[in-house]
Parts: sequence; structure tokens; C-alpha cells
Amino acid sequence: MKFLLSAPLVLVLLMGLSGCTASRNTAFPELRPLGNDVPTYRPPLSPKAEELPDNRTPSADLSLREALALTLLDNPDLQVFGWEVRAREARTLQASLWPNPEIGGDMEDFGGPDQLSGTDVAEVGFGLSQLLPLGGDVGARRRVAARERDLAGWNYETVRLDVFTATAQRFAEVLAAQERLQLADNLLALARRFAQTVADRAEAGKVSPLEATRAGVVRANAEIARGRAARQLTAARKNLGSLWGDPDPDFERVSGAFGKILPVPALQSVADLIDRNPDVARFATEMALRQADLDLAQAERIPDPTLSAGAKRVNELGETGFRAGISIPLPLFNRNQGTIQEARFRIQQVEAEERAARLEVQRQLASAYETLAAAYDAATTLDEDVLPAATETFAATEEGYREGKFDLLTVLDAQRTLFEATNQYVEAAQTYHQARAEVERLIGTPLSSL
Repeated sequence: MKFLLSAPLVLVLLMGLSGCTASRNTAFPELRPLGNDVPTYRPPLSPKAEELPDNRTPSADLSLREALALTLLDNPDLQVFGWEVRAREARTLQASLWPNPEIGGDMEDFGGPDQLSGTDVAEVGFGLSQLLPLGGDVGARRRVAARERDLAGWNYETVRLDVFTATAQRFAEVLAAQERLQLADNLLALARRFAQTVADRAEAGKVSPLEATRAGVVRANAEIARGRAARQLTAARKNLGSLWGDPDPDFERVSGAFGKILPVPALQSVADLIDRNPDVARFATEMALRQADLDLAQAERIPDPTLSAGAKRVNELGETGFRAGISIPLPLFNRNQGTIQEARFRIQQVEAEERAARLEVQRQLASAYETLAAAYDAATTLDEDVLPAATETFAATEEGYREGKFDLLTVLDAQRTLFEATNQYVEAAQTYHQARAEVERLIGTPLSSL
């Protein structure tokens, strides 16, 4: 098909269509309530932008909030997902652009025999052509890229909460390791003091020298336990520091209310907040992406014409004329039917994935909640009942041993009971804090706000 069309009009039309672009938009979703007041890393808008130098160093006495800020600002995994959001923003911009026009030229009737040996009768053409995505391809493609960008934002938020939770749990691990080291120091001091008491009584002939030997063995075991506790603390400190990219952190200790065991909210009030979990909340965007995929597939089944316009010089006549044309693919075989059907299946798949994700979060929440509740009960009972009784019993038996009322085995048994009860409390408190962090991660909300 050929028809007359003004070349200037064609150029204006092509230039106008090619100017359709999309503005950049940030895709970081609104932060979940958990940790939304802690400074968090976000990449600059430009890849060439200079970031502030990394001069953040932990305090000697590290608090939980400072540890969270260090991690959320410097964690390498979180930075990776932050740059992915920026990259998806750039892809959204690219998807909103029209295809470039093409320029071309041709020459006919030259270089042959006789009259065609030169260029006297040659015809020289010059023109522009432009693919016209009239089926809404560009807009649909931009919407797909925008939804993929938004999903990258949800991935970033998921990693942010994961990093936040890991920091809280490892911080509790360091606190517990500090408590164990203090417990080991106390036990060693008791063992040394008691070994000296037994040695004095053996020297005075009040007890057998074998008892002094046994007390020395207890003291040696306490020294071994103290060394093991110190190594565990070093490992826990390095484990925490690695979250902000420092495998050998130089803070001296962490400070926190390790013994602050707060009551656990009712399970139903916790379970009602599952929709705040980014693993569940993201599915609204997932469904929007699949619908955008379907819209794009349906748009691409509409043929896109190619419009061309130019000029042609006929040397034999010494005249120049305009030419215009259009070509349209005929959708006889490929009407994008397979891609459309796949997009519809993907919508059904997302609905199933959402149900599966919700059930998995509910399962994890039920398990973490039971762990939290059990740890709360254990820590409370140990703190209020068991530890006071064990402490009082050991003090009484140690005093009674000096007075000759109890034998060595009775004192050692009371000492072991006190140590085990104290260690059980530390274990229960650590489990409580780590399970609390896990429950808060699963609902994206601090339990203190309930």
C-alpha cells in the first residue's frame, strides 16, 4: 500500500512519539513497623554518586540499637538488594521508551550494461521508518517492569527484616556468652575458695587428704569451663560483627537488659498481624505483576505497523518526489496465544503460592510462639523459684561443711545444682530473646507495641 504523506509531518510525528518516556520512581516499600526507626542503607539515585566514607566504628560498650544501626547501614547482603532496586528502576525507564526510528537509503538502475552503466538513469531513495506499537505494548511493558521493580523493593524489605532479626539474635547470643563467662568466673572463684577450705581442713586433720584432692579436681574443671566460656564469647562477638562486615570487631562488651523477661502477648493478637510479614504482603504486587504480564501478552498479539516516509530522486528525469509506505504483519499463525495462556496459568500459580506462603508463615509463627512462651515460663520459674532456693541451699551447705555438719559430696552436689540452675536460666533467657526476635520478624512488628 502506498499513499502520499508530507515528509515534514512524518518527521514531527516520529519525533513526538519517540519522546514518550517514564519518570523515575523509587520502589522501596513502606518499612514494616519493626526497626523502622533505625537508620538503614539505601543506594544513591545515581551510580556515580559519591557515598560518605565508611567511618562507623562500634562503641566499646555496644548497645543493641547501635548494633542494629551498624548492621542495617553496612550489611553487604542488604546493599546487594538495595542496588537491585535501583537497577529495576532503570529497567522501568528503559521499558517505557519507544523503539528508535530507522534511516535508510537505496540506489537502483546503475552499474549495468549500456544505458545502465553509469548513474544517469539511476533512482536514489532516502527515507525514515518507524515501528508503531499501537497495541499498547510500550505501556504494558512499562507496567511489567514497574511491578518487577516493586517486587525488588519487597525483596529488599524482606532482607532488611532478616538482617534486623539476625542482629537481635546474635546480640542476645553475645549477652548470653557474657553471662556464661561471668558464671564461669564465679564458679571458678567458688571452686578456688572451697578448695582452699578443704585443704585447710585436711591439713588440720579434720578431713581426709582425698577430699582435698577431689576439691582440686573440681577447681581444675572450673578453670577449663572458664576457658571454654571465654572462647565461646569470642566466637559470638565475631559472629555479631560479621553482620556489618567486620569479622574481628573491636567492641569490648555489649550492654542490654538480658534479664528483662516481658510477658508474652496472646497468640491470637500476634497471629492477626501476619499480613505485615513481607513474605505475605508481597503477593499483592506478585498478582499485579502477573496481571501486567497478561496485559502485555494480549497487547503483543495486536500487529504493530511500520510507517515509512522519504524522498526519491530520478536522475533520468531530473526530478525528486516523496514516497510513503506502511507494512503490517498478518497474524495468521502466531497470535501470541501460548504466551497469553501461560500468563493466565501464572495468575493461578500466584494464588496457590500465596496460600502456601501464608500457611508456612502461620506454621513458623506457631512454632516460634510456643518456643517463646516455653522460654518465658522456664526463665520466670528459674528466676523466681529455683535460683533463690539453689543459692540458699549452697550457702547453707558450704557453711555447714566448715562446721563439720555436711560431707564433701553434699557440698559439691549443692554447688553443681546451683551452677546448673544458673546455666539453665541463661539458656532460657537466650532462647526467650531469640524466639521473641523471630516472632517479631514473622509479624514485622515489635511485640512491645501490642
